[in-house]
Amino acid sequence: MTWPANRPAGTRPTDAEAGIDITEGFTPFDQRDDIFTRAAWDPQVRSAKTDRFFASYRIEAAPRHGDGFRQRDFALRNAAWLVSDIVSNRGAADGRREGFQAPIADDTPVAPEPVPVDDPARMAAEIRRVARFFGADLCGITEFDPRWQYRSRVDSRDMSAAPNDLPPEVASVIVLGHEMDAGLVATYPSALAGAATGREYSHEAAVVMQLAAYIRNLGYTAVASMNDTGLVIPYALKAGLGEYARNQMVITPQFGPRLRFSKIYTSLPLAHDRPRRLGVARFCDICTKCADACPVKALPYGPPSDAAPNRSAIRGVRKWTSDAEKCFGFWASLASDCAICMRVCPFNRDFRKPRHRLWLRLALSPLRRVALWLDRRRGGRVKPADWWADPRG
Repeated sequence: MTWPANRPAGTRPTDAEAGIDITEGFTPFDQRDDIFTRAAWDPQVRSAKTDRFFASYRIEAAPRHGDGFRQRDFALRNAAWLVSDIVSNRGAADGRREGFQAPIADDTPVAPEPVPVDDPARMAAEIRRVARFFGADLCGITEFDPRWQYRSRVDSRDMSAAPNDLPPEVASVIVLGHEMDAGLVATYPSALAGAATGREYSHEAAVVMQLAAYIRNLGYTAVASMNDTGLVIPYALKAGLGEYARNQMVITPQFGPRLRFSKIYTSLPLAHDRPRRLGVARFCDICTKCADACPVKALPYGPPSDAAPNRSAIRGVRKWTSDAEKCFGFWASLASDCAICMRVCPFNRDFRKPRHRLWLRLALSPLRRVALWLDRRRGGRVKPADWWADPRG
């Protein structure tokens, strides 16, 4: 991707507000280098374990040993992924794994007569309302930024690079947040817990497609997107949904790190939200619970850095960066995803409850060390068998 003349590769005024620190040598990320895609073509990553990891989602190689890794645990996890899988597989003949290595194809045309938009702020409020109606838990809006677009997407037939083009009229990105089930997250690491991830991918596929169809029916371009096309975390930060943390996640004041994100690229005239520095980074400066709990020590200690552990890390951004090769290697050994770092995060709380909102105020204040001390005994793992035995589900 080349930079348009009016879109320099350097910093922007709102970068600092979002906690984004661009350094020299910045290069947009190539999706072919993400760890999941590398597992299909890179002998440094691919192994019998990684092949078994992907096969387990088809019940072709599902280990049946231990609490949380029995057949019903894999069955629930894989069923939770079903809607997302249907969407991602429908363009396979053309090398388009929709929602992961290609944007989701339009299912409805753009109306020939666009609805006039005289007030972008009012339209933004309408989009948030419609997003909530379809089931999104959070919605923020920011400007389109080519720095966060993949330099190329991936042809899923042979894992080769493919053009990553968007309609030239795209000006805004709508970012949607989807809450993961707290009870399932508490059972990580387990195949059962993976159902929390799969359910939200299926939910977000439906939500993002419906909201994009609504916008196209208004007469404007709307490209539905999940993990494909661009990096969603910078967009979520710029859209004011939260702040980046040591565990590589966006911490939100509503759900902590317990979210999946999707996005829509659109030409609809919309007012943009402002980034928010909540105080999460200052808390992470004194907290290493996620790094301490990581079984393979894939998460960083110390301050943010622009060092890249391997080719699966973006270059030229100063931030906390995980070692994706170590992380995914552990996933492969489990034949399921791992989010221990999410489970143990002090911000993994239900902020609908007053006591947790009080804790949040402490954590985001100069009294953050008190908040960290109060959290010292939280984050323990719930046995998957106890989740199955709980009549509340």
